[in-house]
Amino acid sequence: MTGFRLYKKERLCGKTAIDALFLPGGERSAVIAYPWRAVWRVNTGRAMNNPRFLISVPKKRLRHAVDRVLMRRRCREAYRLNRELIPCDSQIDIAFIYVGNGLTSYSDTERSVTKMLSKITSKLTSEQTDVNE
Repeated sequence: MTGFRLYKKERLCGKTAIDALFLPGGERSAVIAYPWRAVWRVNTGRAMNNPRFLISVPKKRLRHAVDRVLMRRRCREAYRLNRELIPCDSQIDIAFIYVGNGLTSYSDTERSVTKMLSKITSKLTSEQTDVNE
């Protein structure tokens, strides 16, 4: 990807792709950095070689739609600015799930997103070195 824009092909959409990410017993991993949790898996069944993501803010955590939209925007912006932490040619699907209570600042959101992306990258590289050996 060139520039800082978020493209449609980076968005995780489609019932089968989302169900494959959340089905019990599937090959997925989770990382938590309060107030966000990331569930991710390597999806080798698709033709595109770029990471895809979705953001979920449950109504149970934030009752007002305005607050849910604000937290989604903060997470999307943090991901957009820090997505270079993930290799751009990896076929990975990521779901960011809000687990905090109440609103949190953008700096907290960005800190947790960068921490989760770096943990995901380190796990991916360690898995790839294990496969190559």
